[in-house]
Amino acid sequence: MNNKIINIDPEILSGEPVFNGTRVPIKNLFDYIETGETLEIFLADFPSVTRDQAISLLESAEELLIENSLSK
Repeated sequence: MNNKIINIDPEILSGEPVFNGTRVPIKNLFDYIETGETLEIFLADFPSVTRDQAISLLESAEELLIENSLSK
């Protein structure tokens, strides 16, 4: 199983970070959350992104935020 969450490839959306195996920009998930949409709505709108991918991305973001706040 490939655990890679993010793909950055200059041939896909000019190198914008996307969910691995899709053409869905990572930014879209954060945009949905920012506007108050649920994860379920995001997944319904972007069926090529799995729930596991979205949750893994959010968990990774949380870990980075915690690490960053502890290092200050």
